[in-house]
Amino acid sequence: MSLTMLRIRYHSKEIVMINCKYCKADKPATEFYPSTIRRDGKSGDCKECIRDRVKANRAKNAEYYREFDRQRSNLPHRVTARKKYQATEQGKIALARAKEAYYYRYPSRSSARYSVSKALRDGKLFKPSNCESCNNATALQGHHCDYNKPLDVMWLCEPCHKQWHRDNTPIYQSH
Repeated sequence: MSLTMLRIRYHSKEIVMINCKYCKADKPATEFYPSTIRRDGKSGDCKECIRDRVKANRAKNAEYYREFDRQRSNLPHRVTARKKYQATEQGKIALARAKEAYYYRYPSRSSARYSVSKALRDGKLFKPSNCESCNNATALQGHHCDYNKPLDVMWLCEPCHKQWHRDNTPIYQSH
């Protein structure tokens, strides 16, 4: 038994207590992650201390982790797994739920998209054949620089649309 462990008998059960090296509190062994390094088979820091440090580190380096997560989500095996999941019944339900949540989270964006669709259908707005940025004749996406002006749309190809969002921030309606 290491110096940081303490055995307690409680209602005829033996509870192993470990002293956290970080917060210095005695806690049950169940409050520590497993570890192959230590002789007692548990991490030296409790789960709560580790979670707090990880959370603080992510907040401190938010931009790094945002980019890391963005890159990781585009790895080929993750893209394949995501497409495979979305083809399942459970994946379709999850996607529908996510779309509905997005609609309620961003009503001004949804309203602007609906306005553009309706204007295109009614002939009040026309979609050009070339991208306004690179002039390529390809599939175009309607882009709103200002969601307060729903029919003021830039028609961009997918690469130009992504680039616009990397370089700029759209104007959203204030609530």
